[in-house]
Formats: sequence, C-alpha cells, structure tokens
Amino acid sequence: MSHNQSVATTVRTAPTWPLRPSWRRTVLVLHIVSAGAWLGIDVIVGVLVLTGWFAGSPGTRSLAYQALAESVVWPMLTAGLVCLATGLILGLGTKWGLLRYWWVAVKLALNLVLCTLIVVVLQPGMDAVAEYGRDLLTGPVDDSRVSTLFFPPAVSLTTLTLATTLAVVKPWGRIKRSADGWRGSPEP
Repeated sequence: MSHNQSVATTVRTAPTWPLRPSWRRTVLVLHIVSAGAWLGIDVIVGVLVLTGWFAGSPGTRSLAYQALAESVVWPMLTAGLVCLATGLILGLGTKWGLLRYWWVAVKLALNLVLCTLIVVVLQPGMDAVAEYGRDLLTGPVDDSRVSTLFFPPAVSLTTLTLATTLAVVKPWGRIKRSADGWRGSPEP
C-alpha cells in the first residue's frame, strides 16, 4: 500500500455473495414492490385514522377503527419483513454491501426500527382500537384510546419517504474503516 493510498480504499468492494444479474433484478423488484406495498398500507392506515376521527357517522367511524385493528398490522409487518429480507440479500449480493455505505446502513437501521415498532407498539394496541370502534356504536366513548393513532402513519410515512430518498440520492459516501475494521480506536 502506498503512502498516499488510504485504508478506506483498500476495503474489499466485491459482494459477500455475488448475485447473478437475473437474481439481482428479481430481488430488487421484490424489494421495490414490498417497499411500495408498505407505503401503500401506511397510506391506508392514515385514511382509516382520519376517517375514524372525522367521519360524521358513528357507524363509519366504528368501521374505520375496526378495519384498522383487524387488517393492517400483519400486512404491514409482512411488507416490512420482505423489504428487510430483500434488502439484506441485496446488501450481501451487490457492491453496496450492508455496512459499506452510510445510506445502506441508515436504511437498514430504519427498517429494523419500523418493524420493531410494528410489533412492540402498534400491534399490542390494536385490541383497544377494535374495542373503541365497537364502543362507538353504543354511545359516548373515551377518545384517549385512539388519540395517538396519528403518529404511526405519520412516523412510518416520513421514515419510508426518507429511506426511498436515500436509495435514490445515495448520500454520504462510504463508511470509512481502519485496517482492523473499526471506524476508530475501540474504547478500552
């Protein structure tokens, strides 16, 4: 290695498990379709939440909350996990790597956070949302059970838009590593 050559330029850029072009295209299409499905499901969540809040009829509001509780979490999680799996395959099978470029690492972290939020925060609250929807038909109800439902679609749509932007723009360049694989000196 010459004195002018940095350690970062000596890091291997070949994929861990190279994908054939036909497989790469297939996995990339699955990745894009699953991300699009995830975005679409989030839009549906937003529409159901807004319908539940602002519809004039208690029957319509009830139906929106019950539909939200019964039909959103598992399709959303499935789309997120397919997006995660295909992203991992693309990371390992293409020049981009999993932790080679900042934009890929950030997208991976965002996907993991969103999938975790679906399981840990969103899914456990869906029984209360369904119950609230049923209770709307019987008279006045406590709105506190659904007062925070605006946040899941807002956070998810914002995060997925950021992830899409990162995939297109590819900012920040490579993650620099030292010769021993650390970004800097490890703490003792």
